[in-house]
Amino acid sequence: MVPQTPRESRFHTLIAELHTLPDADSVEQWPTDQLARLQRAGAYRWNIPVQYGGDGLSPESMLQRYRELARASLLITFVLSQRNAACQRIETSPNTAAAAAWLPKLAAGELFATVGISHLTTSRQYLKVPAVTVTEAGDDYILNGTIPWATGAAYADLLVTGGTLSDGRQILAAIPIHRTGVSVKPPVSLMGLSASCTSEVQLQDVHISGADLLHGPVERVMTAGSGMGGAGSLSTSAIALGTAQGTLDRFAEEAALRPELLPFLNPLQREAEELAQQLETAAAGGNPKETMSSETLRRRANSLVMRSAQAWLASTRGAGYLAGHPAERAVRESLFFLVWSCPQPVLEGNLRELACGTG
Repeated sequence: MVPQTPRESRFHTLIAELHTLPDADSVEQWPTDQLARLQRAGAYRWNIPVQYGGDGLSPESMLQRYRELARASLLITFVLSQRNAACQRIETSPNTAAAAAWLPKLAAGELFATVGISHLTTSRQYLKVPAVTVTEAGDDYILNGTIPWATGAAYADLLVTGGTLSDGRQILAAIPIHRTGVSVKPPVSLMGLSASCTSEVQLQDVHISGADLLHGPVERVMTAGSGMGGAGSLSTSAIALGTAQGTLDRFAEEAALRPELLPFLNPLQREAEELAQQLETAAAGGNPKETMSSETLRRRANSLVMRSAQAWLASTRGAGYLAGHPAERAVRESLFFLVWSCPQPVLEGNLRELACGTG
């Protein structure tokens, strides 16, 4: 057996701890304890380059860690993914001064960051007036409007967000959360993952200087430095798949007591293994002819996580329908993947399966 490195040992200890800790499920329960364990395990360094005090893990390693984390706790993995998305937008910015200012503190866990970018990708795209408007003020910019979704905003020090100019170009900036004009609303109760403390953030005449600017002004700013953090990316598929595998682990516990459930569990487990292999191949840049597209992977992972949760609920009979039962929660949380970072092709595939029985 190859001995584990200290980094690997900390990660496996973290996973074991998360498996034993119950996830909070209300807006009054920000997961302080679990996040402290992430920091002790070095999780805040994983996706940050070495020159800024991070570990600089490869995309393949990050996807594997997301999947294993989600298998233990979707809540913590989702919160971490939003923080990591903010870090990634800073890292890929041509504004190297911003990276030097923010990333070492983020790697050390001295600051917590989050993103408010759904209005630039998948949320409120039907509005005639952008959710956040940007006006030029010399070399600077002024932001006004509403960010509909910002996870952990009330607990964040830094918010990566953006808006749209009158000519359609967009910007992305890193804004200290306590800047004048930034107002974080109380967290909203959700069908699942309420403890992510997701809030609406209002911006009123928020001043953005060149020091804050990360990307733009350009058209479709979210395609700039998107990496693994964009809508429908491999990271969201990895988290969906890991969540499905965690559900199947619990379904397997039920099947161990009732072998008649195995014919229903086994196909789901095989499908999860197939998708895990496809995810690894896609992350490694495998042959496109032999690899699912990112949209197909996401749609298949969405389908699997929902079907696995519902199969587990059915196997528990009436007990699983009681509020607070783990299977009931798994069903609620599985539906999150229908609305989280779903680009149009993934949404349409989800709807086809729900409406017609096939994706």
